[in-house]
Amino acid sequence: MNTSPESPLPVGEVSRLIGGWIDRLGAVWVEGQITQLSRRPGAGVVFLTLRDPSYDISVSVTCYRQVFDAVADVVSEGARVVVLAKPEWYAPRGQLSLRAAEIRPVGVGELLARLEQLKKALTREGLFAPERKKPLPFLPQLVGLVCGRASAAERDVLENARHRWPAVRFEVRNVAVQGVHAVPQVVQAVKELDAIEDVDVIIVARGGGSVEDLLPFSDEQLIRTVAECRTPVVSAIGHEPDNPLLDHVADLRASTPTDAAKKVVPDVGEEYERVRLLRDRARRCVAALVEREERGLAHALARPSIEDPHRMIDERADHVADLLDRGRRCLRHQLDRADSELTHTHARVVALSPAATLKRGYAVLQKADGHAVRDPGEVAAGEALRARVSEGEFSVRVDT
Repeated sequence: MNTSPESPLPVGEVSRLIGGWIDRLGAVWVEGQITQLSRRPGAGVVFLTLRDPSYDISVSVTCYRQVFDAVADVVSEGARVVVLAKPEWYAPRGQLSLRAAEIRPVGVGELLARLEQLKKALTREGLFAPERKKPLPFLPQLVGLVCGRASAAERDVLENARHRWPAVRFEVRNVAVQGVHAVPQVVQAVKELDAIEDVDVIIVARGGGSVEDLLPFSDEQLIRTVAECRTPVVSAIGHEPDNPLLDHVADLRASTPTDAAKKVVPDVGEEYERVRLLRDRARRCVAALVEREERGLAHALARPSIEDPHRMIDERADHVADLLDRGRRCLRHQLDRADSELTHTHARVVALSPAATLKRGYAVLQKADGHAVRDPGEVAAGEALRARVSEGEFSVRVDT
């Protein structure tokens, strides 16, 4: 279709063309939650508004009265239904709606089956894996709380937490906890609290209710939002038997809002008692260590070497003195024996020396070159010799 600023289409023609395109669409099964229901007396048409709780999107639905009367006893505002409808375009107002040919209420069994399928799908993605769960801080300074306005869940969490630890602070976000507005408001509140740096942990709390009332806390959008949080999230939805999918993705599940307060905030009395017990235990450990070291020191001081350190030196000194005396005696004995041997040797040397022989009146004849004369044939007549006696020497001459 060719249009231009000079040849535009009239509004009615555009609406007619859109209606013709929509009329070619076939019927579809649609699931949603009834937020508005209009049954005017005597009117042959019933007007509904179906809303998708996860994405906050609504669409108008019309049906003939006999179609709605078939389920009028079990369907009311807030109920989840499945509708077989064909898209329609109301040209005078340019409005899109669905014409319902059949309406079926969604039973609890069917809701639980769908939740089980969603749970299996999210489990396969790993959103419920234990390794994804973050530990809670020991002592949170600021706690984020998502709950209904002026609800019993809010009162239970605040009163129990402040009773356990009076200094704890809360950042509260009041939201719808059931109905068509619950999911977007809870998701927005969780995102806001997760964006606050000072928030240490987030509690999502709600009191008990029917399966339909707790459906927002099994919504896929909310589950994925909690899985992406950097802040630890605690699920405190309903009572002990209730088990929405939020319990599986949360970092900690509390059976009730009161239980959430007890698990998130420590009890000041219990912590004082724990500190006292730890202090007493530390004192006993230190005392036992000191006593053990004192016993070891006393045992060490009782040793002879420590009790009388000079005793060993004195004993060694006596031993050294004995060795010194023994050495002296041995050395003196050796010297005496050497002196005796020297005297004896000297006497022998003196007795055997030529001087001793000369003293007995003997003389030694020496030739001019100093050689002693031992044989008369060694000298000639008239040869001059020297005679050496004990007291000196003199010259002699050979006669014959």
